[in-house]
Formats: sequence, C-alpha cells, structure tokens
Amino acid sequence: MSLADQALNRAACDTRDAADPLASLRNQFVHPSGLIYLDGNSLGLQPRAAAARVAQVVQQEWGQGLIRSWNTAGWMDLPRRVGDKIGRLIGAAPGEVVAADSTSVNLFKVLSAVLTLAAEGADSNAPPRRVILSERGNFPTDLYIAESLARQHGGMLELLEADEIPARLAGERGRDVAVLTLTHVDFRSGRVHGMAELTRLAHAAGALTVWDLAHSAGALPVDLHAAKADFAVGCGYKYLNGGPGAPAVVWAHPRHVNRAWQPLAGWIGHAAPFEFTPGYRPAEGIERYLCGTPPILSLAALECGVDTVLAAQPLGGMAALRAKSLALTRLFADLVTQRCGAHGFEVITPMDDDVRRGSQIALRRAEGAYAIVQALIERGVIGDFRAPDVLRFGFTPLTLRFVDVWDAVEHLREVMDKSLWRDPRFHQTRKVT
Repeated sequence: MSLADQALNRAACDTRDAADPLASLRNQFVHPSGLIYLDGNSLGLQPRAAAARVAQVVQQEWGQGLIRSWNTAGWMDLPRRVGDKIGRLIGAAPGEVVAADSTSVNLFKVLSAVLTLAAEGADSNAPPRRVILSERGNFPTDLYIAESLARQHGGMLELLEADEIPARLAGERGRDVAVLTLTHVDFRSGRVHGMAELTRLAHAAGALTVWDLAHSAGALPVDLHAAKADFAVGCGYKYLNGGPGAPAVVWAHPRHVNRAWQPLAGWIGHAAPFEFTPGYRPAEGIERYLCGTPPILSLAALECGVDTVLAAQPLGGMAALRAKSLALTRLFADLVTQRCGAHGFEVITPMDDDVRRGSQIALRRAEGAYAIVQALIERGVIGDFRAPDVLRFGFTPLTLRFVDVWDAVEHLREVMDKSLWRDPRFHQTRKVT
C-alpha cells in the first residue's frame, strides 16, 4: 500500500496492528524495554524458548547425561534435524540440508566442490572454466573466500555490476565461467536477485550456481528446487534468530551432492565416523558436508530460532511473512518520503517491483549517515550503517509492529529537524553493527 492510497498516521498503524494475523508471533521473543529493533538482518531477537533450552542442555544433557547424551539426547542428529527444519523454509527436501560451521566455511566447501566438478567436466576442445563470477557489491567475506579459492585453483574471480552479469553469461562469453556465486538479497541495498533466471542463464553457459541465503532464509520465500539451483549456504543468526555466531546452513542439489568431495574432510562427514579408520570415505548425501564435532549448545539455540519462523506455518507461512514484510518496508519508505523528505535521503532499495525488495530498506545520504545512525541508536532505534553512506534498517515481520515503524520514522524526523546528528559524539568512529 503506497503513500497515495493510505492514511499515514499513528492511529492507522495501530489499526493495522490490531488486524495483523501474525501479531501473536511477536510474543515468542524477548523485547528489550525502550527499543525499536530494526537490525534483525544482522542479529535476530532472542527467542523466549532459547534460554531455557540452552539451560536444559547445560544442566541436564551435559551436566547429568554427559557423553551418553550424544545418543540419549539426540546430539548426533542435531545438524540434520535442524537442517530439515530450515529446509522447509528454503524449498529443500528432507535430508538435503545440514546446519554446520559458519556461512564462510560452508561457502568454502561448496565453491571448492564446484571448482572440482568444473575441472573434471572440462571439454578438452573448449577453454578451461576458471572464472568465479560474482557481483562487485557482494558481501566481502563471500568475495574473499572466492578470491582465495580462485588463487588455489589457478583461476580468477571476476566482479561485475549486477546488471552486467546476464550479458557475461550469454553465448561464447560464458564458456570460461565455472560458477556464478551471489547473495540472493544484497546486504547493502536489499535488492533481490532473480534466482531462477540467473540460474537458468548460468546453466545455459555450462556453469553452476552457489547462492548465499544469508538475507533471505526466514525473510522471504525461497524455493531452491523450483529455481534449479545447484548449491546454497545460509546464515543462522539473522532472520532465523539462532543467536550470535549460530551455525550456518549448507545445501547441495541431489544431482551434485555425491559427485565431489568437499575439502574439509572431517570425521563427522565420514561414511562411518566411529570406525576410526585412517582412510577417508565421504558419507552419502549432504552429511559429507559436515566436518568436525557439532556445536551442541549453538545448535540447540538455533533450533529454537528456526521454530519461531516455522510457527508462522499455520498462519500462512512464508507467504504471510513476506506480505507483512513488504507492507512494513513500504510503510517505512513512504513515511521517510513524507516526513523526512527535505533531508536528502535517497531510498536505494527497489520499491517499484516487490519481488526485487528484501526485508530491509536502505537509505543513502551524502552527509552524516554514520552519525545519524548513532543518534538513532542513542534514542533506542537500532539500525545500522554500511560504508560509505548507507543507513540500513531491517524489518522482521515476526517481531515488528506497524506502530514501531511510525515511531522509528518520528525519531528519524526529530534527529534531522533538530540537527541532533551533528553532535560531535556521533561522529567518533567506533565499531558498529
């Protein structure tokens, strides 16, 4: 609903909250007093169930069960059990996803596997496929991992603007590309890449795809099988609410999963971990993408987070969450335009096409973006800053109300109208989220 066809006032936001079919899901979370939290795209709120569940693991399963709990408490099954739950949110079948390691480590695993497949499948009459193709603005750690692997495999990382990628994959130009790796939702702008179409173009060029779902898993509908994607990784502590440093996600399409070793051949990824034989035999299926001993405390917390998202299933699931996300982000953008329009903010998140917008709004301002974010944080509105000039606000439909959006923009208006952001305290460089 746009600026032209809705009344933009706080009472209207209250009315929308009263009619929100997802409103009860907010009660699943701890809400710090006095905060409007618009940073769930960096770290999700704590599920109320998490503290008790982790305490149970610490006090009972570890404290009393000790090593027996690998069997009696199902510790060995946690990576697969949590992975199956996440799979329901990203269009993966049971047994295709595991929760393990970090997003960066999982990206290293799958990119290594893809480069191995590209080398093994090379046509002797064609140029070698040595190019890892990505977007220039992709999340830095994804690019660092890709650059490192390109060096190890004698290839190169090629970075383009997003709109240049289709032409690079077309025809003869795409014959040297081994893999296209992209973050599904751009971490700065919130722009959503067309997963199905870009995967189709990559396959037509003979390349494979690796998708990073860090800003989409749990935030918007994802269907890896429908998109014919090849590999995917994802983050557990953003929209999946798994807690700081939560284990990440790794998925490989069944047509690829057993075709290559991943490079971190640890004992949990062995076909028979408890045989303790010196030779490595990778497990069948996605379990070969496991490596070392599972982090049980973190996995227990992550499962609580994933359960908060699955709680939306009886209320419309990801489609309902997506509809509310679009409404929240549209409201925020319209309010900024209406109430802060004289202050030079540019909305850089796509607004004219809802399929192109993730669950965030990014504002660009040439002067003072960092200081404005710091001034808002002091007032209890938690967003974040992305260099060099972007104010970024995440909208988690499980936890946010429409009235929160109104109040956040009112704080932004006051910060700007009263020039509060010019306070020297807010210009001191320090670590931000």
